[in-house]
Amino acid sequence: MNGFGYLRPGSVEEAVEAYATHPGARYLAGGTNLVDLMKLGVERPAVLIDVGRLPLAGIEELPDGSLRVGATVRNSDLAADPRVRDRYPVLSQALLSGASGQLRNAATTGGNLLQRTRCPYFQDLDKPCNKRVPGSGCGARQGVHRDHAVLGHSEHCIATNPSDMAVALAVLDAQVELYGTEGIRRLPAAEFHRLPGEHPERDTWIGPGELITGVLLPSATAGLPSAYRKARDRASYAFALASVAVVLRVADGVVDHAGIAFGGLAHRPWRARHTELALLGGPATPAAFEGAVALELAHAEPLRDNAYKVPLARNLALDVLKRLAPAPAVA
Repeated sequence: MNGFGYLRPGSVEEAVEAYATHPGARYLAGGTNLVDLMKLGVERPAVLIDVGRLPLAGIEELPDGSLRVGATVRNSDLAADPRVRDRYPVLSQALLSGASGQLRNAATTGGNLLQRTRCPYFQDLDKPCNKRVPGSGCGARQGVHRDHAVLGHSEHCIATNPSDMAVALAVLDAQVELYGTEGIRRLPAAEFHRLPGEHPERDTWIGPGELITGVLLPSATAGLPSAYRKARDRASYAFALASVAVVLRVADGVVDHAGIAFGGLAHRPWRARHTELALLGGPATPAAFEGAVALELAHAEPLRDNAYKVPLARNLALDVLKRLAPAPAVA
């Protein structure tokens, strides 16, 4: 058993100061991922800084109509909030498709964003993994990689991001609020996670010691038609083989807002910018949808055993787009 210290700060400022003064520290809230990794020996923090009781558990409506979600809001509470269900259904659906009810009752908004890959090579200390031990190699590339990335991967890592919630936040143009020694800053949710490149050990663009304090759901995407769909090996409690989050608004048969993000395909939620640009200002027809989705997935680079993900993601995206588009008027 590995020993570790434990601190319970009384404020966000105290938490960040404690992190700065304790090398090897980790923030702890729900612990649904971190504690599992500690049991496996993947994570060995010297000190746990418990932020679960900080005043970050509220959902606040701001004057401009946006919502600020505190970092320790539980996934189950966020999914059930009437404002989220009404204005951002894609987020509620994504949360409810992830994990079990018991885990959603413990997992937090900030922790969900920071959960690490479920790649078995990352979780097995006897296997090479550049994410766990930089320079040790990527065992999955030549090994078992059925569940791994087809977009944005590198020779150093082909792991995928496991979060359903993060895919919905990316498509909603949400922002992640961070607090560190330099004060408060915000990052677009779609850019919060990194692609692996040469440093797959760095999952996000969060700075050393920065603490996620909240997520901002913008008023601009509130109330727009949206939906999330996920394909997985089991009907429940399984990570995505592929998923898609879509925000689509059609006026007079023309697409005037399009947001699409894929999950399960890359090291981060994959915002489908090529598809969005192709759809915007064009007709909301099945043929247009098919062509636009094909533009994005043409950039996929599947490996030996995961090429099935490309048509799977294509079919998921087309299904959601067609469901969200209004039926053409009958003359």
